[in-house]
Amino acid sequence: MTLRRLFVPLAVAALAFATPASAARVLLISIDGLRPVELARKPADAPLPNLRRLRAEGAHASGVRGVMPTLTYPSHATLLTGVAPARHGIVSNLTFDPSLKNAQGWYWYASDVRVPTLWDAARKAGLATANVHWPTSVGAAIDANLPQIWRTGMPDDRKLLRALATPGLVDELEAAAGPYADGIDESIAGDETRARHAIALIERKKPQFMTAYFTAFDHEQHERGPDSAEGYAVLARIDAIVGRLVDAARKVDSETVVAVVSDHGFARVSVDVNLVDAFAKAGLMRFDAAGNVVAWDAAPWIAGGSADVVLRDGADAALRERVRGLLASLANDAANGIARVIERDAIATAGANPQADFHVDFKPGFETSPDPKAPLLTPSRRRGMHGYDPALPQMQASFLIAGKGVPRRDLGAIDMRDIAPTLAKVLGVTLGDAEGKTLF
Repeated sequence: MTLRRLFVPLAVAALAFATPASAARVLLISIDGLRPVELARKPADAPLPNLRRLRAEGAHASGVRGVMPTLTYPSHATLLTGVAPARHGIVSNLTFDPSLKNAQGWYWYASDVRVPTLWDAARKAGLATANVHWPTSVGAAIDANLPQIWRTGMPDDRKLLRALATPGLVDELEAAAGPYADGIDESIAGDETRARHAIALIERKKPQFMTAYFTAFDHEQHERGPDSAEGYAVLARIDAIVGRLVDAARKVDSETVVAVVSDHGFARVSVDVNLVDAFAKAGLMRFDAAGNVVAWDAAPWIAGGSADVVLRDGADAALRERVRGLLASLANDAANGIARVIERDAIATAGANPQADFHVDFKPGFETSPDPKAPLLTPSRRRGMHGYDPALPQMQASFLIAGKGVPRRDLGAIDMRDIAPTLAKVLGVTLGDAEGKTLF
């Protein structure tokens, strides 16, 4: 805990709002991959008038330390629960798939979240809830839910969304805002389409707690790397989306509290490291002639700038030593870009994946390869990545909050787990499992 944080209660006691007698409306907007540095730049370099206005009107963090791994799905679960992945259960983007048969299945389903979310707490308090595209929202108890889901990007995906969204909601909003975006569409055009539906949802349902997620800035940084002109052009259009959403929400209720969050930062990447290749050559994963996994003793669980390793039999001491030796050998070769390898005790201390026997952090510039059939080292097809150690400055996320009762101040560096209990206090609801603290 920093000295700045120790003195927060004295510094803002007069400004901090009390728990409201009646719940405030909260609009929670997530901009995937938004770093604090974007708003620290000179306005001439990154104008972002709507985000800057919210920053000036209320409170903001100079940086948000995220969870391990610094990936979209674990982070978004923490943003709604106030607990680390070890407790909420969303420990990666992809579910563990050592047989490589699940067709890149993600943690789409709210049933995988093991603790109450802000959606749950709001509904329990009798507040109307809504969602557009937030990760891990399929099947969530939300009054008006457009969950994030995709499989192939083919037309059947649209049928899948209709089946999983709140009954009738897709048709109702499409009548007002046109065709909804495919779940796999991460372009800025897809985000702008979702924004039109989010506005229609606000106007029709008037939710008291609403989440909305936008992914195009993350997508552009993966494609171009951080700090690209193309990325900033996309971010400018997302800033305009924020302005339209805020206007719609405050037209319903001028005192709406708006919070803007992100999930992680970004680092440049140039080398892909395929751990499956190393594990196969060590005999820890075995394939048939067609390239299908037929058996495994230990397997990597990739996470962008890091990877977990799971043993099939965690009680097998000889297997554990064999994997430990393989990872040490890989780490000793600087060409592989491994920053550190940690084991169960350190993984637990970090609040990370309890299923993992080892966790491998890569240096920025290196990432786990998404191609299990590639050689150990190949040039990366992407230019930006996250998933690295949350202690790295490049992985810092963002937090802004403005509206009735929110003091104007710099919150300093905060922990991502503090955001959900802070929003719970604004909403006037209880989030008893949260590990974090309220920021006011």
